[in-house]
Amino acid sequence: MALYVQKFGGTCVGTPERIEAVAEQVIQTVHAGHKVVVVVSAMAGETNRLLGLAHQIDSRPATRELDMLAASGEQVSIALLAMALIKRGHPAVSLLADQIGILTDNKFSRARILSVGTERLWQELEQGHIVIAAGFQGRDIEDNITTLGRGGSDTTAVALAAALKADECQIFTDVDGIYSMDPRVCADAFRLPYVDASSMLELASLGAKVLHSRSVEYAAMHRVPVRVLSSFRPDQGTLVCYEDQNMSVPAVTGLACQTGEVWLQLDDLSSELHIALLKEFARLAIETDMLKVGYTEFGLVQMQFSLNQNDLTAVEDICNELKKKQNFTVQSRKSLGKLSIVGIGLKSNPAILATVFEQLQLLAVQVVAVSCAEIKLSIIVPEAQLNKVAVALHSVLLEQVN
Repeated sequence: MALYVQKFGGTCVGTPERIEAVAEQVIQTVHAGHKVVVVVSAMAGETNRLLGLAHQIDSRPATRELDMLAASGEQVSIALLAMALIKRGHPAVSLLADQIGILTDNKFSRARILSVGTERLWQELEQGHIVIAAGFQGRDIEDNITTLGRGGSDTTAVALAAALKADECQIFTDVDGIYSMDPRVCADAFRLPYVDASSMLELASLGAKVLHSRSVEYAAMHRVPVRVLSSFRPDQGTLVCYEDQNMSVPAVTGLACQTGEVWLQLDDLSSELHIALLKEFARLAIETDMLKVGYTEFGLVQMQFSLNQNDLTAVEDICNELKKKQNFTVQSRKSLGKLSIVGIGLKSNPAILATVFEQLQLLAVQVVAVSCAEIKLSIIVPEAQLNKVAVALHSVLLEQVN
């Protein structure tokens, strides 16, 4: 008998008919003799509907209240799935995050899980119940409802699998695994039978939308076996592997695209304001990438970095507040996209670098910024050119280098 944590996303539970189908799928696992904890997202479109209501009330709603509202979507879907299982004669119980004991920090809308209680989960499992857990949500130390960010149900599932020492965490989505690139953008993209955890973490954080980046981070920390499967035609999917497992790693694992990028340049910052800015980013959990820092002969600092459009307003507010202490200039460039190539030894592989820059020249792409590390090469380009560049590089890199 194995213990599986199975996560079903919003499209999998988007209608009553699909919830019934998920119930049948869970029952198949139970009939095979296994224990199951199911993590469910809100029904497809529900979170967007709730956030839309919030923004009708206030264009910049209070983050605590936004989490209170957004977390309600999962309460609906877990109850409906539990009903579908009970109707079929299988005892099930739906549980919210506070009933399980999922403790997070207080970074509303992007909270991180600190600990997971297991007493209630084991109690229900030992009674023969199928546990249906609400994804995406937690409680902080002051008993406030928090949410983990869009896609956070993946992280809930991995965290429960880690706490329970589950045999596998199975992420059921509307795709049948991890692809070398988004197949909706590149028709030649192919499914990867496995992907190493380091590459998966980079792909997830750089725009590959199949897994929430924090779920991969959590899985790597606790070495949770994670498999990505399709809920509509399940097969072996893609398994996230670890370094000590016997597997050959290709030079280029895959490509990830991210739209809605902004490139910021801050000039003439004092050293004190530079540190203050970074601390504010940390306090608000604002993620930046491709950070470049330079120093003038007068001891002033220039910062350049990319961030998501959704965080721009918060960054502008921080800058306006800091300008009261010392003036500095802020330049922004919007409507950009980030293309990231993920693999092993990219920085030290001249063939890959030569191929990339040759293609950029042939396509006459206006490159805004480039950042290269051992495991990833990221390029900022105009958003309108992003898909064209990505498809071209997928073709030459995955055919010629691997």
